[in-house]
Amino acid sequence: MLSFFTKKNKVTDISWLGVDIHSHILPGVDDGSQNVETSLRFVKSLQELGFHQLIATPHIYQELYPNNRETIFKAKKLLQMEMDKANILIKLSAGAEYMIDQDFKMDGKLCSLDQKHLLIEMSYLNESPGISQTIFDLEIKGYKPILAHPERYTFYFKDKSRLKRFKEKNCLFQLNILSILGYYGKEVKQLAETLIKEKMYDFVGTDLHHDKHLNTLTEAVHSGKLFDLIGNYEFKNQQVFSSVLA
Repeated sequence: MLSFFTKKNKVTDISWLGVDIHSHILPGVDDGSQNVETSLRFVKSLQELGFHQLIATPHIYQELYPNNRETIFKAKKLLQMEMDKANILIKLSAGAEYMIDQDFKMDGKLCSLDQKHLLIEMSYLNESPGISQTIFDLEIKGYKPILAHPERYTFYFKDKSRLKRFKEKNCLFQLNILSILGYYGKEVKQLAETLIKEKMYDFVGTDLHHDKHLNTLTEAVHSGKLFDLIGNYEFKNQQVFSSVLA
């Protein structure tokens, strides 16, 4: 889909981004979509906004969402079947969003986004003990960790410099689109703006869970506001992930 413009030259679709690397659109596996009908509607809506590729990333969090490759790819297969029936041609693949806590293990093959990039997160209230060591261990195993939504971790609000440790360890950063829109509050938005200004983000994702997320995203895209905010930032979504096949 090509970007189209209003009379005021507003970019009112999201084809400039093209690939969403973080969403919770697989049915019935976490706190995102609860059924395949909702998942299908989310996929259609994201396609209409201008995405041509979606990488679904269900939570793997043993305390709440003890997913694994089997549960994730079973849900992905179900959604893909419904997409095929509806003749929806957008590209769908799946990885996971791993909670880095005491239950996180590197046993076996992890659900990466493309066989090497791995999406990770922490609690919003406290930095995970040993997070730096975990990032190092993942890199030793050949993975490239991506820290999801660093702007949302409250313990970095007053000490932004702590985030530079991760960049020094070659950890990549992923911005949540809704963060820059102010959806999660003023402090999250401010930290996102700072990290954008300092060119610390590598990727951006919707982190779509439900209709309120979708409605906020849709309004920001159609109004041209989202492109005005981040459309000229050099995110690497398409550069890195357009070749993902699984």
